[in-house]
Amino acid sequence: MRTLLIAIAALLSAALPARATPDPCQTLTAYSEERGGMSLLVLADGRTVCEAYAQGASASTPLPLYSGTKSLVAMMAAAAVEDGLLSLDEPAADTLSEWRQDAARSRVTLRDLLSMSAGLPSRVGDVPTYAAAIQAPFDAAPGERFQYGPAPYQAFGEIMRRKLSAAGQAPDPLAYLQRRVLRPAGAAAPAWRRGADGEAMMPQGAAMTARDWARIGESVRVEPARFRALFAPSATNPSYGLGWWLPNRGPDGSMPATDLADAGAAIPRDLVMAAGAGDQRLYVIASRKLVVVRQARLDLRAPGRWSDAAFAELALALATP
Repeated sequence: MRTLLIAIAALLSAALPARATPDPCQTLTAYSEERGGMSLLVLADGRTVCEAYAQGASASTPLPLYSGTKSLVAMMAAAAVEDGLLSLDEPAADTLSEWRQDAARSRVTLRDLLSMSAGLPSRVGDVPTYAAAIQAPFDAAPGERFQYGPAPYQAFGEIMRRKLSAAGQAPDPLAYLQRRVLRPAGAAAPAWRRGADGEAMMPQGAAMTARDWARIGESVRVEPARFRALFAPSATNPSYGLGWWLPNRGPDGSMPATDLADAGAAIPRDLVMAAGAGDQRLYVIASRKLVVVRQARLDLRAPGRWSDAAFAELALALATP
């Protein structure tokens, strides 16, 4: 009897279709598109292992990076260090003569500006001109607290403009960024918004295709020494370096926020992230040879809560073994 039951069970098992293993690319794509995603691209060791588009987007569609632009500007700063144009720890007042006689402003370094701990407040989405940014009142001492907003990066834009002019180069930070960051990576930003002063917006101006943004991620992945200074946690916010987000826990109540730290050991500690409004994302995980781009329509009413921790964990399934 027992032999008969075993035989029947074996026949039934053979008759039932095998349960398919979920495809990690489809799972990742579904997570993104259920939350308004328009483009998704994953590179594993430089090879495309997942690519998908929705809502009319395609591989040739440039989409706004919003604050993901800040990460490009930080990379420009790293290139300027290489070229001897500046030092991250030099006082901003070395270039901004207007700041030299002010007790707080005179102590601000370029690192303070790029880590948004200079004491210069601003409102997210309200991008001042370069001149307005350097004239804006401070409300904290340098290094006292993290204050996310566009003004520090616009102030840095003015510093770059003056540095380039003094070096006899075209005084357009965007032209320098294109020459020293985008083109070497094989990338392009076909659209970049400018402010009322005609200057390129440093905090949120860029638009790129998923493939071009991924090329930026590859540049970061394969040249770790070149950009290492950007990924050191700032004293005021351990979840933020210079223009890039890190998988550390930030100050309580700080905005914007990421839940990467909630994943604990599930997320490699070397993950770095460029992030913009609408959950625009570029993740680089060098230890897993992984670059992930996710772009979406800016819609605050998009269904589903976005989780960087959940998305990154799903993306890791696509890493090269």
